[in-house]
Amino acid sequence: MSSSPLQRIRALALGRESIRTSEIVEAGVSNQAITRLVRRGDLEKIRRGVYRLPDSPVTENYDLVNTIKGAPRAVIVLLSALRFHVIGTENPHEVWVQLPLKAHAPKIEWPPVRIIRTSVDSLFTEGVEHHELSGETVPIATPARTVADCFKHRNKIGLDVCIEALRETLRERKATVAEIGEMARLLRVSKVMQPYLEAMA
Repeated sequence: MSSSPLQRIRALALGRESIRTSEIVEAGVSNQAITRLVRRGDLEKIRRGVYRLPDSPVTENYDLVNTIKGAPRAVIVLLSALRFHVIGTENPHEVWVQLPLKAHAPKIEWPPVRIIRTSVDSLFTEGVEHHELSGETVPIATPARTVADCFKHRNKIGLDVCIEALRETLRERKATVAEIGEMARLLRVSKVMQPYLEAMA
């Protein structure tokens, strides 16, 4: 006995917050069946090409996962990376991402996205870890990289946030002075950060 379109989607979405149209179609469900399931309320459309089951689990990383689905070239950085690593007290209402200088801005209705542009290719690999979240691989800046990023973009987020991030990262041993110093050199903020690193070393 063949499974119904909804059963196939349920099997595909097991333990995941959302799934792509391409994955659903590959599982043998037609676009017409997808449309019917959305009309019936058995499937929710998050945005173009991304769906979720109404009873799918929603974790605290839901916004990060769905941002990367809509912007696969992005890296989670700054305030969003701080929150992911549980550093400091910031609770951003936007997802902060880094994108290549000339990359198109993602067309994402939700969540709101704050874009930081860079032309330095190495910043998409150096100081970036890949985390498996709800079945998706999400690139996120490491704690050391995030602290250095904060100082680089201190005019956008405030120096108090930078200092809090540095202090807590060192206190909680999420990165060493040497690791942060290396990222500071990569981001060309060594001179700015040196007095703070020396004071907290």
